Amino acid sequence: MTKLALGTHPFLLGFEQLERLVERTAKSGNEGYPPYNIEQTSENSYRITLAVAGFAEDDLSITVEDNALVIRGRQADDSEGRVFLHRGIAARQFQRSFVLADGVDVGEAIMENGLLHVDLTRAIPERIVQTINIKKG
Repeated sequence: MTKLALGTHPFLLGFEQLERLVERTAKSGNEGYPPYNIEQTSENSYRITLAVAGFAEDDLSITVEDNALVIRGRQADDSEGRVFLHRGIAARQFQRSFVLADGVDVGEAIMENGLLHVDLTRAIPERIVQTINIKKG
């Protein structure tokens, strides 16, 4: 029996991009920083929360690029003229990407107590029934 790839299954017409999407997600390079939560806040809405302690709003950028939510953080190095006996909190930059399904929109972003909350909503597509006429050949 021949094993079919998901995107080439005969009942999944037009889903060839799904395999590329899965590969892109696997290669997104997200390490473990910063830690994050994803929660479902209602039937059609979600919230991504990133722990960004030490970052100001101006240190963060949120963009949507090629159906991916990309959150970047870059802190300015303010250590000039300071003498650290121990430095466990480093100014560290990051990039965290989340692939968005079609119909998912990014809402507002809120900073609260060192946490960045980004709200997402999923639009419910209208159910369409289309009748196709059969012509005599």
